[in-house]
Amino acid sequence: MAAQPAKADRIRNPTAVFAGLDKITGRIISFEVAIDETVQFGALQLTPRVCWTRPPTENPQTTSFVEVDEVTFANEYRRIFTGWMYAASPGLHGVEHAIYDVWLTDCKGGTELVVDPKDPEAPPPPEERRPRTPPRDVNQLPPGTQLPPGQRMDVAPPRGVPVEPRQAPSQRFFPTNPVPGRDPAGNN
Repeated sequence: MAAQPAKADRIRNPTAVFAGLDKITGRIISFEVAIDETVQFGALQLTPRVCWTRPPTENPQTTSFVEVDEVTFANEYRRIFTGWMYAASPGLHGVEHAIYDVWLTDCKGGTELVVDPKDPEAPPPPEERRPRTPPRDVNQLPPGTQLPPGQRMDVAPPRGVPVEPRQAPSQRFFPTNPVPGRDPAGNN
């Protein structure tokens, strides 16, 4: 029997804490979001679904499952991120947008300890290894094909999956608009 890593208990938190960077102004804003609440940071709408931390006796690990939608100028919503964010590695598990970056910094307010079962899991079956093929640029024709004379090639649509707006954001953060008393340049 192989040794399995120990599973640690988790604490469910009602609030996720994020930091957001506006790349145009260079401002970083920290904001709190309740679980299942939607807030808007610039053109991004964030909805955390769960936020976990570890007890003080365990190695620190702060994680949150987040859905991020981009609101376009045409008021269309595109899902650009759905997944886990880890506070310990914001560069690997944050949202990098053309103008706004958002990452998880903390979870807070939790007192509910969720005990995970300690039974060892069966190892997954071995995967079949296939040679990796490089990704193809969707804006280029497949090798050996040509466009008919006088015809143009359309480019790929914007990335992200179109979605319907879930709910109106409860808070809006626009770092390009100065907030009285909170402008780091001191220009209130």
